[in-house]
Amino acid sequence: MPSDKVTTESTGRRSVSELKAAVEALIFVSDEPLPVRSIVKLLGEEKEAIESALEQLSSEFSERESGLQVREIAGGWQMSTRTEFHEEVREFLKSKPSAKLSLASLETLAVIAYKQPVTVPEILEIRGVQSASSIKTLLDKRLIISRGRKDTVGKPMQYGTSRDFLIQFGLKDLSELPSIEDFEDLVQ
Repeated sequence: MPSDKVTTESTGRRSVSELKAAVEALIFVSDEPLPVRSIVKLLGEEKEAIESALEQLSSEFSERESGLQVREIAGGWQMSTRTEFHEEVREFLKSKPSAKLSLASLETLAVIAYKQPVTVPEILEIRGVQSASSIKTLLDKRLIISRGRKDTVGKPMQYGTSRDFLIQFGLKDLSELPSIEDFEDLVQ
């Protein structure tokens, strides 16, 4: 078994491959360039070992001609797309709706998620305020979809969450939503 695959129990230090994997994970989830000193502090490893892992990661991404790169930028390390794919990435991002939602839209989305299929008048009854603009925003962002019309006077449109909703919130299905009781416990 190669020595870099096993954590040395006597020192408690990570193997080279474990260290690279941990550094890669931290860089991946960081919103901003991650300084070496922050990685050292988080992982409790020697600065030289972290710097070596960073250089190896950067080389590995470069050697395999990945669409991603690990590079030093603005005093830290960051994972980003390669500049030669700028146009493709820009075109893709232009086609994606923005993920930011107002508080009103979030409230409306919560009502729809928990009460679906639900109509606009039913949302009004629950929230106590008009939700037409929030509905439009949620439709534009593809977080909700039309679920047909309710068989009642006026045949109002019913709404439910979409597949994009599940993706945005990292849910396998709606059964993974927190229970209403969990929220009631937080308020008390």
